[in-house]
Amino acid sequence: MNPLGRIHNFGAGPATLPLEVVEECQNSLPNLNASGFGLIEISHRSETFQKIVDSAMERLRRILSIPEDYTVLFLQGGASLQFYMSALNLLKTGEKVDFLVTGTWSQKSMKEAMRIGDASSRWDDSENGFTSIPKNGDYSVRKDAVYLHYTSNNTLYGTQYHHLPESYGKPRVLDASSDIAGVPIDVGAHDLIYAGAQKNLGPSGVTVVILSPWAMGRVNQNIPTMLDYSVHSSKGSLFNTPNTFGIFVLDRVLKWVEDNGGLEGSITRNIAKSNLLYEELDRSDFWKPHAEKDSRSVMNVTWRLPNIKLEEKFLEEAMIAGLGGLKGHRSVGGIRASLYNGCPIESVEALVSFMRNFESCNR
Repeated sequence: MNPLGRIHNFGAGPATLPLEVVEECQNSLPNLNASGFGLIEISHRSETFQKIVDSAMERLRRILSIPEDYTVLFLQGGASLQFYMSALNLLKTGEKVDFLVTGTWSQKSMKEAMRIGDASSRWDDSENGFTSIPKNGDYSVRKDAVYLHYTSNNTLYGTQYHHLPESYGKPRVLDASSDIAGVPIDVGAHDLIYAGAQKNLGPSGVTVVILSPWAMGRVNQNIPTMLDYSVHSSKGSLFNTPNTFGIFVLDRVLKWVEDNGGLEGSITRNIAKSNLLYEELDRSDFWKPHAEKDSRSVMNVTWRLPNIKLEEKFLEEAMIAGLGGLKGHRSVGGIRASLYNGCPIESVEALVSFMRNFESCNR
């Protein structure tokens, strides 16, 4: 177990947070920043909260090197709402949009875009069980497509892009929910990036959306007010009552990232954690990794055991040993260890030690 009886949490989201951030939240519950108001009682219209929103946006811009002319929004509804909201804002009825389908989330985003326009899969690995990521040259983009959409990391299958997908001159729209602020990213090479916060950035209930001038210029004005990026931008993400608690935690997590080496520090730690676990998975044929080696994720590591009964025993004994959140997604099965920014390397070391012992007792 971790200090204070905390389990080693490998859950896919809401995910583990740095312990110091959790403790800061605890200390702020009765009185936030000496305001006299509790953390979950503060008005979103107050000067105290405005400073928190401003700080979070400034930190995110610094960490991700977001261009000055890009818009940053803190919204709600998760990436699932952005599947539809992004298409609703960027597409006119019947216009074409292309997708690289590398997992369930890109499938769902394409389905939502179909409500607006002609959404087409230009590469789809579903027949192979989503074990890989397309290389540049493996697909084409339609000349009259408005943009190309892709999902950078696939939580269910443990695959991830390690390069910038070729868009053939088209704007890129990216779902970066499960690896934002944990891997290299060229924000300026994209025109819209969205990410649920509950993996690398904070708790559930906050969604980061980053838009280029091109994306803001595409916004369709004849859409519902709450789904209009321009409305939220004009109100500084405070058009309606936001998730005040979530934005506070987001700011504290971003401060933690900055205090621990910024984006480069997160990248280095995440590579070290994933390398440690993949080395163990490759050491023995007892473990059966899902993703092809050149497509493996540093965020979500997925694998199977020789049979389902052993997987059930593994999960049961791991929990007893203080290792939680390791069950694979219900649609996939197997084992999944999520190694987001808040997951310390000590947790991965504990997992690897447990795996070696489990293998020796169950071969």
